[in-house]
Amino acid sequence: MQIWRMRPDGTEPEQLTDDAFNNWFPHVSPDGRWVLFLSYLPDVDPSDHPFYRPVYLRMMPAAGGSPRVVAYLYGGQGTLNVNSWAPDSRHAAFVSNSDRLRP
Repeated sequence: MQIWRMRPDGTEPEQLTDDAFNNWFPHVSPDGRWVLFLSYLPDVDPSDHPFYRPVYLRMMPAAGGSPRVVAYLYGGQGTLNVNSWAPDSRHAAFVSNSDRLRP
């Protein structure tokens, strides 16, 4: 599970991520500068999209480059189901299931 991009006509596919994580659900910021995505740890099967696992929320330049961790949380399916960037591209909303850890 890695993140790719291509031209609108489907040509020029380019892989943006290439690491041990299972990278999923990319969302491009409104200004086109950033890609926010979810990274499952390598122990999650790429065909599975669980909702309650340790995950990283990571961000990288849309032009390519190294991703950086924005948050570490319990989440997965449902964390970034819709594009939740603020119109000014300065903030993004996401869902965390981390509260389930409390007794």
